[in-house]
Amino acid sequence: MTDTPKDSTEGVRLQKVLANAGVASRRVAEDLIVAGRVRVNGQVVTELGSRIDPESDLVDVDGTAVQLDQSKRYVMLNKPTGVVSSMKDDRGRPDLRRFTKDWDERLYNVGRLDAETSGLLVLTNDGGLAHVLAHPSFGVTKVYIAKVEGRVTPQTIQRLTRGVDLEDGPIAADKARLLSSSAEGGGSLVELTLHSGRNRIVRRMLAEVGHPVVELVRRQFGPLHLGTLPAGQARELTKVERGDLLTLARRAAGDAPEPRDSSDARSDQENE
Repeated sequence: MTDTPKDSTEGVRLQKVLANAGVASRRVAEDLIVAGRVRVNGQVVTELGSRIDPESDLVDVDGTAVQLDQSKRYVMLNKPTGVVSSMKDDRGRPDLRRFTKDWDERLYNVGRLDAETSGLLVLTNDGGLAHVLAHPSFGVTKVYIAKVEGRVTPQTIQRLTRGVDLEDGPIAADKARLLSSSAEGGGSLVELTLHSGRNRIVRRMLAEVGHPVVELVRRQFGPLHLGTLPAGQARELTKVERGDLLTLARRAAGDAPEPRDSSDARSDQENE
């Protein structure tokens, strides 16, 4: 990756790159550059003659990353229960291949959800982004909704955020919230936010506090929200979602600075 845009005849004009990426028309892209809203490798660029290498330079507009490599695919899947998080299961169980047949590229899952957990799973052919999103050291948060046995109390929620001791060490939820609790034995709904990638961590935490999981769904992964996507369906991320995801990945990896103003911004072993 170069440190500054190219000013010679090498590379591609920045406004053309932005137009090709679908950010705006070339004329509007020129206005964005002149207004100081475009950065290349973290540096504001205002010269219309600036050229960049789309294969190595990182571009953002108003603090949101721009996808330049159009060969990369980013797909959201609402994984149903009963499906393992693998592209080919050596035990013959239902796997993820059925959900990738609409794309020519070879897609791979980012992290894992166990077979009995449903919800948001990212599929991509971008190995660098997958590494940042999946590895727990980068601290990407995930939000889960768990239906559990028993009546969960506010004291139990506090215990989850203070931390519990498991056989592989202590763990605390980043956030925990009680959504509903039935006094008639109907169980409770709990929302947990974690960045840990430890094996089946949500189920183990809730079992430790006396409320085994009955159903578990991941509703959010970093900036992505499952929304109304039906179980068993997959779709490509929108341009805004791709920008948010790439921005998060670049900042987590240290490849991009924080936005100038917050108003401008928009584990491989994980098995919950």
